[in-house]
Amino acid sequence: MSAVERPTILSFLNAHGVNLCAGSSAAWSAFRASDVLLRDGVALETALPWLDQPVGLNMNGTDFIPLLLRHLSPRRVAVYGTAAPWLDEGIERLKERTPHDYVDAQHGFHSVEHYIARARELRPDIIILAMGMPRQEEVAVQLKRALDHKVLIVNGGAIIDFLAGRFTRAPAAVQRIGLEWAFRLVQEPRRLFRRYCVGAFGFAHTVMLMRRAAMRSSSAPAPAPMHKEL
Repeated sequence: MSAVERPTILSFLNAHGVNLCAGSSAAWSAFRASDVLLRDGVALETALPWLDQPVGLNMNGTDFIPLLLRHLSPRRVAVYGTAAPWLDEGIERLKERTPHDYVDAQHGFHSVEHYIARARELRPDIIILAMGMPRQEEVAVQLKRALDHKVLIVNGGAIIDFLAGRFTRAPAAVQRIGLEWAFRLVQEPRRLFRRYCVGAFGFAHTVMLMRRAAMRSSSAPAPAPMHKEL
């Protein structure tokens, strides 16, 4: 990610993302187009062993993206997403903490063509999309297809809102035990109840379907070898 050779997408997958992919072929295709896809959250940590998949590290974007930006050498960065005043305030926090030149800031409600035109004109080294799932993943795919220079496209979700103080992070102890989702639910019950509470049942159902499909696949007899007559 520090030296991409072409338009490259970095995304993060959590339980909400799994639910979106289960219900939308467009979301599924957008996530599949990511070049780097990192696990985000305790729900996937619990589910992956059921699917005989390695758990790996919890790489949530709220922590990882600022860490990545701090450790990269100075780049030209564009931020597309959220809205005023959070967009400007979030970028100010990034300017204070990272060595980069923030060359463009656009709110998250333009057409895809607008972001493509801006990125073609300014040719940033990094584009941070802070539009929420699945729109940012779909915009990322369109940017990847349209741009012809080396650029890292990061799907950042609410990263700018967190940096701007619009949302408060859970205390470190709450994060360590995997209950940051509950802290956020208390902050925004109306917006997040369906995602976290109703969505938990959909996520569990999807995981069970994937486990059943994996078990059927592993127990299926191997195809008979094909012999070619000479």
